[in-house]
Amino acid sequence: MIYYYALIAIVLFALCGWFLSFITKHYSHVDSMWSLFFAITAYVTAIFLQDLSLRACLVLFAVTLWSLRLSIFLTWRNWGKEDHRYDTIRKNNEPYFWLKSLYIVFAFQALLAWIISYPLFAAISSTAALNWLDLAGVLLFVLGLYWEVVADLQLTRFRASAGHQTQVLNTGLWRYSRHPNYFGECLIWWGFALLAASSASYWVWVSPLLMTFLLLKVSGVSLMEQTIHSRRPGYAEYVKNTNAFIPGIPKRAEK
Repeated sequence: MIYYYALIAIVLFALCGWFLSFITKHYSHVDSMWSLFFAITAYVTAIFLQDLSLRACLVLFAVTLWSLRLSIFLTWRNWGKEDHRYDTIRKNNEPYFWLKSLYIVFAFQALLAWIISYPLFAAISSTAALNWLDLAGVLLFVLGLYWEVVADLQLTRFRASAGHQTQVLNTGLWRYSRHPNYFGECLIWWGFALLAASSASYWVWVSPLLMTFLLLKVSGVSLMEQTIHSRRPGYAEYVKNTNAFIPGIPKRAEK
């Protein structure tokens, strides 16, 4: 039942986002809301439990750290402008996109986030003793967060430098993977699933599998690389030499 209370809270938060888009005529703030959907599930679960285990405290700390960092970063990055993805979605769904966005953008993401957030609910609710899977989950989360933060910092610095608007970042973590930030995000969700493994529910594995699929085939790698070739002419050569997702030695360096 608590898990369904989280859905209600997430939907109400999504409605607030839709109302804001109705006023501002922009939609990029849903990116900032995405990670906060998961924090809502975690905190709604914690509020309805009488006692919190050490695992629950660990998960709450991890979700807070990850969700606030990502939300603040995306808010700063998108401030005063709209991501081109939403302009494309708007053009494909006129007329009355202001109304259609309620379910195309906000309700859809709210429902998806609720499904993916199940390991957070399961980990916080679990009363099982901590074990080696929790340690593995924490280590994977820390590695994923480090990978994501460093990749975001390197890309931000690169984009801020003059003359890099049409260039390709192929140094740092971006030398070993074309999307190290998405790889870090993927590790984070496998870490949450390991922290929830003690709940003995097979559903906790649906979340990282779904997130990995989305990052690879829907909203991450696939979507990003649909248009980047026209904006950065050297990207085709970068693709030839660099793994798309899992870090690996650049092909040129292997010769």
